[in-house]
Amino acid sequence: MEPHVPTNAGHWIAALSSIVVLLFLLIGLRWKSTRAAPVGMLIAALVAVVLFRTPLHTIATAGGKGLWESVFVLYVIWPAMLLYAVADRAGAFHALRAGILRFSHNELFLVLSFGWVFASFLQGIIGFGVPIAVVAPLLVALGVRPVYAVAMTLIGHAWANMFGTIAVVWLATNQVIDIADPRATAAQTALLLWITNLFAGLTIAWLYGRWSAVRHALPMILIVSLIHGGVQLGLVLWNPIVSNFIAGTIALLALYPLSRWSRYDNTHGEMQRPAMNGGKNSERGQESSTPREEKARDREPVMGLTMAAFPYLALIVVTLGVLLIPAAERALGAFTVGVPFPETSTGYGVIREATDAHSPFAVFTHPGTFILVATGITWVVYRLRGHFQSWARTEKPEGIWKGVADGAFPASVAVTAFMVMATVLDNSGQTRTLALGIATFVPPLGYAFLANVIGVVGAFTTSSNTASNVLLAGLQQDVAGLQGLPEASIIAGQSAGGALGNAIAPANALLGTGTAGIVGREGAVLRKTFPYVTVVAPIVGAGTVLLVSLTA
Repeated sequence: MEPHVPTNAGHWIAALSSIVVLLFLLIGLRWKSTRAAPVGMLIAALVAVVLFRTPLHTIATAGGKGLWESVFVLYVIWPAMLLYAVADRAGAFHALRAGILRFSHNELFLVLSFGWVFASFLQGIIGFGVPIAVVAPLLVALGVRPVYAVAMTLIGHAWANMFGTIAVVWLATNQVIDIADPRATAAQTALLLWITNLFAGLTIAWLYGRWSAVRHALPMILIVSLIHGGVQLGLVLWNPIVSNFIAGTIALLALYPLSRWSRYDNTHGEMQRPAMNGGKNSERGQESSTPREEKARDREPVMGLTMAAFPYLALIVVTLGVLLIPAAERALGAFTVGVPFPETSTGYGVIREATDAHSPFAVFTHPGTFILVATGITWVVYRLRGHFQSWARTEKPEGIWKGVADGAFPASVAVTAFMVMATVLDNSGQTRTLALGIATFVPPLGYAFLANVIGVVGAFTTSSNTASNVLLAGLQQDVAGLQGLPEASIIAGQSAGGALGNAIAPANALLGTGTAGIVGREGAVLRKTFPYVTVVAPIVGAGTVLLVSLTA
């Protein structure tokens, strides 16, 4: 039986209220996520009980599901912070910055290389927040202000979510709905994602140095986007599973010839650099370098560039060593962990069936395990080579575990609240009301224009392109049928929006602020990423309408 959730204006506004309040607290009042997330969670629960006929038993069960789903995210955050702490205490970031600057003196080229190209490459092979947690501190090591570093990484990796991580979102979407024309759907999705990719490069350049930086970086951006978007589009027609991974790898390899081009081999001309520590016209209120950081920059590195990059090379080797060997992936992926939950229902007929293993995940092929293994290998290698001792002689850094705990505990509180809020919105029917409300009061082409916005909202609340599509792709498919719209175009809009929404998902921002050392400044990060989404979403919407017009 289909649920009959209310779609009138009052219920629609009520369903939206927890999201609006959360954004207002994070961005408007600049609250820390540890304070804002619980408030959003409580509002979602109150609206569920008062207006969506949700029993307390359902609320409690939804809260338990959110708590369990937060474990998946936290198992990335804690290991990523541990990897960062191990590398930092050994002096790897200082050495990395010094080594990279010898490789190229063009800061803008390096920022795009890491924040966009390398982040996309990591999303192609591992995903699940790892690119954010790994790349943000690398940008900080290059001299990027932490808020900008996290924002750039969020923007740079988002486009690769749909077909990245060996196309996990695409596979999940095919599991929850029966796509009539997978080939056309994949191709149209890749076209819309190309838009988000191109604007990601442009936005990162603009954040770095405004229009002067965009003009300087434009040739590089066009070349990389042609590889990212064009290769992915061509390959989804052959094999969507490897399309993003191959596109990301080719773009990463293309950085070397680009770095030899005189335009990007040398220091760029004078320009504003608000994203950089000590940059001209840097924005007021942004964090600046500490005396310790300034002192560290004057020190000789205790290791070479290759050894400084060792933690990330180890992570890539460990990940590919498992995922690209089918027998190893099957053996390690056989052990899964899930939690049983009872059936829940609401007065409006929203039913969530009982499950013996809710959101199970394979522990040994989880990204957190890959990071832990890479961290252990890194610790042993750095220990044997004496890097911890050499860096500590003058730096006297705090202990590794203390550094992890100081950032991970606050992040854990916020992530858990975000996840509980998402499951309450879903289990009470509020997410369905938001989507159906748009479908009920908007004409067909208007709905096509807003299809990606529904995907953005889904990813914002769940911090996952996968969850957004699992929750909403079936609904989008149904509405497309009712309004006579091409299914492939609407699912493509949903999927592109789900990818785009990762750039503004608070839980994703926490992955970066944790390893960049600025937990609590998620609102400042979202103030940088929201303009990107608000500009790109209407363009993707227009692209969806065009696809509808061409394929109807």
